[in-house]
Amino acid sequence: MEQYLNPAYWQNLAQTIFNQLLEWAISPQFYAQIGAIIAAIAIAWFGAKMLKSRLSWFSDEPIDGRFLKIRQLIYAVSDLLFAAFCYVLLGIAVEITLAAVDTAWLVRLARGISVIFLLYSAINRFIPNPMVRTAAIWIGIPVATLQVFGYLDQATAFLDSISFEVGNIRLSLFFLAKTLIVGAIFFWAGRISNTSGQKAIRNQNALDTSTQELLAKIFQIVLFGILFVLMMQVLGLDLTALAIFGGAVGVGLGFGLQQIAANFISGMIILFERSLTVGDYIELEDGRGGILKELNMRSTTLETFDGKEIMVPNEKFITDAFTNWTRDDPRQRYEVEFSVAYETDLHKVPPIINAAVSKHPRVLQEPEKPDCELRGFGDSGVNFGVEFWVDGLDDGPNKFSSDVLFLVWDALKENNITIPFPQREVRVVSDNNLMKISKVKN
Repeated sequence: MEQYLNPAYWQNLAQTIFNQLLEWAISPQFYAQIGAIIAAIAIAWFGAKMLKSRLSWFSDEPIDGRFLKIRQLIYAVSDLLFAAFCYVLLGIAVEITLAAVDTAWLVRLARGISVIFLLYSAINRFIPNPMVRTAAIWIGIPVATLQVFGYLDQATAFLDSISFEVGNIRLSLFFLAKTLIVGAIFFWAGRISNTSGQKAIRNQNALDTSTQELLAKIFQIVLFGILFVLMMQVLGLDLTALAIFGGAVGVGLGFGLQQIAANFISGMIILFERSLTVGDYIELEDGRGGILKELNMRSTTLETFDGKEIMVPNEKFITDAFTNWTRDDPRQRYEVEFSVAYETDLHKVPPIINAAVSKHPRVLQEPEKPDCELRGFGDSGVNFGVEFWVDGLDDGPNKFSSDVLFLVWDALKENNITIPFPQREVRVVSDNNLMKISKVKN
């Protein structure tokens, strides 16, 4: 460390570098290698350009036709032609310069850079996910650079030397970096596999919705369990350490993770007993409701008719009361109310309204036909109500109550039945030049 603080050390280093550069400047071998590098890059550029102009598979993006997947792959590889040609031609240049001037260190350096350029081009072309692409560039490229120039082992040893110990456990900076990288790769692969697997399970039309959701969750648990064990093996950790980890998790469940564990177990109970199914309309105890969109490990998603999503912890469906409107039978009974004038023949109203409501295409005749009932005598008219059964919910795309009220209105108009409304009569009485206004209800 003291040598780095000595000005003489840096002076000698600068002198050494200057002498080396001067030696290169007057060396024919140095210029021969530069010429070989320039020639290889120029040939690679012209070759890639000519290949793209002559072959349509490299220049025109395929949209349909035969061998579509193969043609799309060839078109994607066209972006790597220049980098690939540079790597190949610089390899040939290494052999030529060795034979001609008995040295090729500069050409080898250029070839190493071409490997990095090829890797960078492949990452940008074949990794669409921005987060994964960024991670590959900032992690994969430096690692590849160290490997190409032969410093990877030294960098690994340096990172491994920076460590601390907790009991019998030694944690180094290299191990933590490897854990982060491997964990990110396994998590990314797990998400892709989980999405593809659950999509394949839910596309099995031979299974009912509840079975599909149950198998999807079991697949998710098994998949991430396998990935966790594989990650432990890749990191070189002894699986017996899981016993200690399990004890720590048990303590955590007893304190801060008990709600997470409760929601997880509740979700499994819901899936096994099939009390909820995707597509059911659920109304919570507080009045909120929506169509069950997704059953997750921790929570359930309800989608309201106005486009909002309600995230409900799974534990709520075990400990609290809720209403499942469509679990066994999607049919629902609704009613609308209306009034008629007192001079109406009340015995004619129910048959007229029942016949009118039955005309609606979504109104059912089973389990009961539309039923118009006399409800009471109001201030302005006689109150009626009509009950009817429909297949679905009176919300969102369905407007059953509105449609039935229109039918009631049209039926009453056709039969000259008056719908009453409140009326007021104002009388002006003169008494000793004072005006008194009284309101008499009609």
